[in-house]
Amino acid sequence: GKDPLRQPEVLQQIVAERLKTQVRGVMIESHLVDGNQKISCDMTYGQSVTDGCLGWEKTEQLLLNVSKQIKTKELAHSA
Repeated sequence: GKDPLRQPEVLQQIVAERLKTQVRGVMIESHLVDGNQKISCDMTYGQSVTDGCLGWEKTEQLLLNVSKQIKTKELAHSA
């Protein structure tokens, strides 16, 4: 099944593959708040009502880590 909290692990695997091949893009399920919820009278602002998502902080950290990983590899290849 889908587990949005596995996205960091999966993206790291994709980045490792990208550095070997030519992966062109990825999609991250992201919103303000982790997870998802059913539509009801008592809803959490910023949480998805469709697919489970990573919250803002986890998304930000994931993208910063991936960017650093790619830059490090690109610098190593250009040296």
